[in-house]
Amino acid sequence: MRVRATAATAALLLAALTACGGGDGGDTADAKASGGKKSAAAEKPDCMAEDISQADWMKYCSDEGVDGGAGGEGAGARPTDLRFGESFSWPDGLEVSVTEAKVFTDYDTGLMESAKPGETDFRVRLKVTNGGKSPVALDDLSLIVEGATRGGEAASTSFEKGAEPLEGRLAPGVSATKTDDNVLKTKYGKKVVVTVQRSSEDLDLDFPEFAGSITG
Repeated sequence: MRVRATAATAALLLAALTACGGGDGGDTADAKASGGKKSAAAEKPDCMAEDISQADWMKYCSDEGVDGGAGGEGAGARPTDLRFGESFSWPDGLEVSVTEAKVFTDYDTGLMESAKPGETDFRVRLKVTNGGKSPVALDDLSLIVEGATRGGEAASTSFEKGAEPLEGRLAPGVSATKTDDNVLKTKYGKKVVVTVQRSSEDLDLDFPEFAGSITG
């Protein structure tokens, strides 16, 4: 009788251990499943991060993206990190695009214009289109040009020939090509980022950045 009691007790202990082991396996499976979901969720980038790529922004954050439909996280937003040739529109319909940055050589010698050693003179061209319903003051726009490889900021200048500065007003439905002249030290290279600023009482107004290279 004593032996039978011991065997029964062992059987009960073995059953209990088996049940506990099964529970651990279930917890492990649940943890893996949970971890998988967490990992998948972690793949979606932060739409407010400054280093988010254009591709990720369009996929996850744009209102036209896969995950950014109406009412989504990126609804109504517009990308501000662009390439030369791409365009950006403000809420009032004014659209801007930096079309090129090109080395300037067409100096007016009568005005003592000339290149200086160690500097790159270049002209930025931008296209502006007024898609709104009211005239727009073009002198509200201004550019900041920075080196994209080794830092540095270009100094603003003005060359006479072919200049079309940002000034005057642009009527609704009208497009125009404007220029902005700059000088950048050659040590900073030719890859640049052009930021188009706009004066406004709206403190939340976005300033698009256009990346590209000085050609020529």
